[in-house]
This record gives sequence, C-alpha cells and structure tokens, in this order.
Amino acid sequence: MTDSLNFLNTLPKFSVYDNIPAAYTSHRFSHFALTDALIKEAGEKQQPILHFWTTSPYVILGMMDTKLPFLSDALQVFSSYNYPYLVRNSGGLAVVSDEGVLNFSLIFPEKETRLSINDGYTRMHQIIQSAFSPFDEQIDAYEIPDSYCPGEFDLSINGKKIAGIAQRRLKGGIAIMIYLSVSGDQQQRAEMIRTFYDVGLKQKETKWDFPTIRPESMTTLEQALNHSITVEDVKERIKAVFTEATVVLQEGSFPPSIHASYMEGLEKMIKRNQKMLPQPT
Repeated sequence: MTDSLNFLNTLPKFSVYDNIPAAYTSHRFSHFALTDALIKEAGEKQQPILHFWTTSPYVILGMMDTKLPFLSDALQVFSSYNYPYLVRNSGGLAVVSDEGVLNFSLIFPEKETRLSINDGYTRMHQIIQSAFSPFDEQIDAYEIPDSYCPGEFDLSINGKKIAGIAQRRLKGGIAIMIYLSVSGDQQQRAEMIRTFYDVGLKQKETKWDFPTIRPESMTTLEQALNHSITVEDVKERIKAVFTEATVVLQEGSFPPSIHASYMEGLEKMIKRNQKMLPQPT
C-alpha cells in the first residue's frame, strides 16, 4: 500500500452498497436520496461506506444549469437524444450517466475533525490511481476546462478527462463522489452537453460561467487504456484496493434509519425538481 493510502490503516471495515434492492433504485431520484441517507448513516454509526451505482441513460444537471437564459429550449436537446434529465441535490454542472458510467462514493463519518476538501479529493484520486496501477498510463488530477462539469480534480489520462469528482457534506458525514466514464460513446455524451449549453445560452452573456465544451477533451477508461473494461471490472478493481490493504468489506444493510432518511431525501428531490425545472421530464 502506498503512503497516499495510509488512511485505510485507520478504517478497518467498510460497508459496501452495490447490489441495491429495487426499493432503493426504482425512482429516478433514488440514487441521490440514498446517497444522502448513507452519509447520515455513516455519521450516526461511525461506519465508512462504499456506494456503487449505475443508471439507465440520464442527464444529471447541476443547480447552476437551471440559470441558463433559454433553459426550456436547451432541455429539448436531451429529448432529441432520448435522454431524460433531472437536477441533482448538489452543485456543479451537467454530466451524463448511463450503463457505461460508474458512479462511486467514498463516504466517511466525521466527528470533531473534518476532512479537508483537498484531502477528500486526494483520497479518491489515489484509490482510482491504485485500482489501475497495473496499466502503464498515469491518471492525473487537474482541471480539464473544455470538458463538461470541469473541476480542479478532474481525472484524466494523457490530457483527456475520464472522470469528475464532487463532494457532499451532511451533518456527521461526507461523501466524495466520482463518475467514471468506463465505456460507451463519450464523444456523443460530450456533444449532447455542448449543444445543451449552445442552445441554452444562444451567445447571451450571463453572470454565471458555463463551459465551452470540446468533445475531444474527454474519453473513456476503455479507450484511454486501450483495453476492454466493463463497469463490473472497475468495481472489482476498486474493491481490491481495500482488500489488499486488509480492509474488511461487508455487505451494507438497510435498517429503518436508512429507509426513513431515504424517504425524506426522495421527497426533497421531488420538490427540488418541481421547483427548478420549467416542465415535467
């Protein structure tokens, strides 16, 4: 284990939420409500968590996307691609999720000492880097400004973005969340989001900063590594980082506390989307 993964020495056991019951995946907002429930659970039980999930094709909008001056017109772009859309309960900008994209969260309990923003991002970067250490390619962490949802800790290979990282804090816990473009048509994903902003702005100046997307700035793990890779492969590689560090991975359970928090989060997501989107999706 590298020095950068030494934090795992103090966390001997993680609960893993991977094969999740339909009761917590059936609604289009389910994964976001469940993430919040798991953050709360990690804080209350002082139990770190790994959360894996994928979706059918969706565009996941950030709250800032709803500020586009021609939002209604822009949303029609997604309809033309047959992609439903929703507004997530955290910041940032639009990303694409489908069967070729793995969403993964590291969820830690927090007591008096809070994990710094940079330390959280660094932990995720190092875990992903370690998961793919058998390959020769280096996974870098810096902003790819002409990608969709650019950020300081974008992960890239040879200058092309493969993943974006975000964080969400609730009382008692923090989630470091990543989407990994594993396979599929990343050029189409990026082209769709590029068109969304073109239509949504129509060259109008705004006080918000939206990216000018160049689809060539993004790729998938499969393309970047020139190796056939599935979402299941990636999950197993990530889990192996923990087991090789002698961390015990136990299957996560769904006690009443998680169910209550999930239902509360689901209701908040429903109200958020009704308020922020100009029309039903």
